[in-house]
Amino acid sequence: MSNSLSQEPEFDSQLLGNVKVVLCQTSHPGNIGAAARAMKTMGLTYLVLVNPKEYPSHEASVRSSGALDVLDSAVVVDTIEEALADCRLIIGTSSRNRALPWPLIEPREMGEIIRQQTDARPVAIVFGRESTGLLNEELQLCHYHVNIPANPEYMSLNLAAAVQLIAYEVRLASKIESSQNVNTEQGYSDAPADDLDKESEQLASFEEVNGLYNHLESTMKQTEFYNPEQPKLLPARIRRVLAKAHLNKGEVNILRGFLSSMDKYIKRQIKGQ
Repeated sequence: MSNSLSQEPEFDSQLLGNVKVVLCQTSHPGNIGAAARAMKTMGLTYLVLVNPKEYPSHEASVRSSGALDVLDSAVVVDTIEEALADCRLIIGTSSRNRALPWPLIEPREMGEIIRQQTDARPVAIVFGRESTGLLNEELQLCHYHVNIPANPEYMSLNLAAAVQLIAYEVRLASKIESSQNVNTEQGYSDAPADDLDKESEQLASFEEVNGLYNHLESTMKQTEFYNPEQPKLLPARIRRVLAKAHLNKGEVNILRGFLSSMDKYIKRQIKGQ
């Protein structure tokens, strides 16, 4: 029997450092502290608070059980759009069925997606309010919805517990296997890196894709394709198309260039009347 100790596993600190936990409109400051504790135990440190009811808070500090560094570095913003601006992969937590289906994944699958999509960082994992979760409008900003398969007869999962479970899956995904080739899955093209426009091939950030959506909505209004007084599910469907596409910067620029040409054409037509 060998007396040698098994080697401690290694974890990808770059992956862990690029995962942003976003808490939306948290009501109880204690839950913020407990979430920070859950994050730190799994090596996550990037916490963003969207319009919390009470923060900073002594209760949050107490409930963090020593994870004060996570709380001290937490970023507080007014809107979810600010929280997601630089993110290239956005995953919203959801326990409810939605009127418009979205790509739905389980936590283990979420971890694998984060591990594989090395060019889709920073990553945001978004948690909603304690009582109502994320609004439909907020979930429509996400690429995926992650659902924790809890007991259907009692699905009341505390916010910090949900953060703990999700953070564990992220840490598990960051484990470096001895045979893992860290240079794999960097892209989908076989062309040499020098032959690619690296910037245009980079995945677009939320801010860039959201700018495309706003531009598209404006143009649709001009052509009367979209009536904001009777939107129905059109905005959500367009959001879903953009989320599924995982557009890169070059593709966003092409589409916005096309929309700009349409805007100019519409103005010329109006002047010619």
